[in-house]
Amino acid sequence: MDRFRNTGQPDWDWWGRVWPTPGATLDRLGLAPGDRVVEIGSGNGYFALPAARIADPATVYAVDVDESLLAELDALAAEQGIDTVSTVKGDARALPELLPEPADFALLANAFHGIEDQSAFVEGVAAALAVDGRFAVVNWHDRPREGTTIGGEPRGPPIDLRLPPEATRRAVEDASDLRLAEAIELPPYHYGLVFER
Repeated sequence: MDRFRNTGQPDWDWWGRVWPTPGATLDRLGLAPGDRVVEIGSGNGYFALPAARIADPATVYAVDVDESLLAELDALAAEQGIDTVSTVKGDARALPELLPEPADFALLANAFHGIEDQSAFVEGVAAALAVDGRFAVVNWHDRPREGTTIGGEPRGPPIDLRLPPEATRRAVEDASDLRLAEAIELPPYHYGLVFER
């Protein structure tokens, strides 16, 4: 399998300017205590660590292909005394084989636009979810980069990769039995779509 089209892994300072309170974003997306979580493309844990605090005592599976970022996440979790994060190196398109149990909540932040075979990916996510599981997709609005600045610089993926909410919705619903349950604005530049069966 080819890797996802990577549009850059921002650092924590950059993330903090977009989502100064990642836990509040996860709350808005519907993450609840006791949810078994999988963050797809977790990087070094900007969302996985607050997800672990919310979902405790359930496990948060942090899936990424980058071993060095997962090692950073393991170190950060240890420093913060979080023992419910389980890092998983692997390609998210094989998600059902990577997880030891179904997930109640799957999160994909800032990456859907970089997935070439979105149908196969969504099928894998749906297969990895519990019967009443939810899939949250956070993505950039389809605005020109010069209109999405952070620290005075245009940021985000190229405009030709950005998907409006309706295109993301169609891609998920056409490839699975998941249906849109809620659409959420995540200012200043993102939206969140939460799907369920």
